[in-house]
Amino acid sequence: MTQDKTKASYRRNVLTLMSGSALAQALPIAASPILTRLYTPDDFGVAALFLATTAVMATVVNGRYELAIGIPESDDDAINIAALGAAIAVMVSAALLVLVFFFGKSLALLGNAAAIVPWLYLIPASVLLTGLFNVLNYTNNRLGLFKDIATANVYKSVTSTATQLVWGWMIKGVSGLIAGSLVAQLVSNIKLYRNASAHFNFRQISWQKMMALARRYKSFPKFSMWSGVFNGVGHHILTFAMPIVFSLGTLGLYNLTMRVLGAPAGLIASAFGQVFLREATQEKQNHGHAKTSFNKTMKRLAMIGAPIFIGIFFLAEHIFSAVFGEDWRAAGRYAAILTPLFFARFIASSASMMNIVFEKNNVGMYWQLGYLIINIIIIFIAYDIRLTIENYLLVLSPVLTIYYFLLVYIVSNYNKSTKM
Repeated sequence: MTQDKTKASYRRNVLTLMSGSALAQALPIAASPILTRLYTPDDFGVAALFLATTAVMATVVNGRYELAIGIPESDDDAINIAALGAAIAVMVSAALLVLVFFFGKSLALLGNAAAIVPWLYLIPASVLLTGLFNVLNYTNNRLGLFKDIATANVYKSVTSTATQLVWGWMIKGVSGLIAGSLVAQLVSNIKLYRNASAHFNFRQISWQKMMALARRYKSFPKFSMWSGVFNGVGHHILTFAMPIVFSLGTLGLYNLTMRVLGAPAGLIASAFGQVFLREATQEKQNHGHAKTSFNKTMKRLAMIGAPIFIGIFFLAEHIFSAVFGEDWRAAGRYAAILTPLFFARFIASSASMMNIVFEKNNVGMYWQLGYLIINIIIIFIAYDIRLTIENYLLVLSPVLTIYYFLLVYIVSNYNKSTKM
């Protein structure tokens, strides 16, 4: 394949995923002015706790073996890794159900979040659906079916938004937000499963192969899983701590900020990251480095992100108050304060794929551990000296921005340590 064709393929794949991501995020953002009038900040706070718990568990639900699906040359090995990840997801979800039964209510009350108790038994179901989506997403990525991945994200967005709107109009309370999430997960999984079943021979799945591949790629649960745990807890620790340190309503405001600003940025970066993972893996296999893919991806992310986040910094507060109502103006202030952090995360999320390409999973784990420790320290400081939420964010944003760019610098050196 010529260099021009490679570039064209890269752009096409990124644009395919980005278009799906853009449409997927446009729908809930467009519906947010209605949702903020159907649901209260407390409702958004409870939903945030539900989704945060699912997100943290999603980092361990497959043992991180889903990240290895694209690495082996053999499709038979790939489908056995996928089956291994799915089997682990079933076992982890079952264990979580037992944990919820015995300790769920006590943990919710300890976290000053009694409102989530009625919905605790749906968390294992959500975790299982998320684990299956992880496997199916990386399976489709291996096949280069970026259009179908984008379509699945659109399906997820449409069903989630429609369910939340209709349910919220008919029945008051947080149930509509949670139901929308579960229905969306189910629909997107069905879409991606059809591709996997059409392209892979499931008869090649065997317990012996799964165990052999589990040993071959043991660095993923050994390092990447813990890296994912530290990442998930680090990202969501504020969600769990906010009802204690601040209030459930404040969590609802913060959740709207993440819903309107953080989620779209994350999905766009994820689109780049998925394509970058595939391109960098191929470049590494062919040339021993991923310099071209890395530099190209970082440059494009910076060019896309810089003007967007600069605009958000200056306009967020006014946009939030005008679109969502004056009661939600504070969410706009949160967004403006967090703009540098969102931009740094936007860049670093794709760069972190270098840890997978070069199998430097231990580096990712240690970085994520540091990320978690930094978050815990800042939360304890906020609680100890009674910082307001805005002052807390003013401390958090610059510290983590620097830390994210440190990650970009670290992974960029992988190319320098390989023979060109």
